[in-house]
Amino acid sequence: MSQAPGAQPSPPSVYHERQRLELCAVHALNNVLQQQLFSQEAADEICKRLAPDSRLNPHRSLLGTGNYDVNVIMAALQGLGLAAVWWDRRRPLSQLALPQVLGLILNLPSPVSLGLLSLPLRRRHWVALRQVDGVYYNLDSKLRAPEALGNEDGVSFPFLPSRAFLAAALAQGLCEVLLVVTKEVEEKGCWLRTD
Repeated sequence: MSQAPGAQPSPPSVYHERQRLELCAVHALNNVLQQQLFSQEAADEICKRLAPDSRLNPHRSLLGTGNYDVNVIMAALQGLGLAAVWWDRRRPLSQLALPQVLGLILNLPSPVSLGLLSLPLRRRHWVALRQVDGVYYNLDSKLRAPEALGNEDGVSFPFLPSRAFLAAALAQGLCEVLLVVTKEVEEKGCWLRTD
């Protein structure tokens, strides 16, 4: 079926899970991988493997609603043959070789609210960034839909919107960034530009 003259091509299909309970780590994993590979049950199993003899598991919420830590994310990725590399925020973002990175998972401070009431508290929240068909998307599970950040071919060459988004997040001071890469990229260190 052909498109009408002047019609815009339809946007790519971007997988995006919305926030449920305190499962932002599970949502970030699935969003960065662009498919539902993990569930709360799978994350709980990883927690049990990480701390088999603990009565109170240190890798998740005491209430059983999620709130998984970085160890769960790293173990989940390792189980798929992937790796999570910590980005040293003292490095300039120009050294980040984005084409070598499958996606990014950020840990950000996030405001706490009860319904319409916003509380003066902040909790940690996991957010995924991923390129789909040449466009980088913010796949925060708290967003209603994926948010396009930019691509390589536009006015913002190269990846300025994505880097600007990262720079703004890192400027908050409490942001941590994990680069999701293949084991080969991790071993070769080619997620980092040397030029």
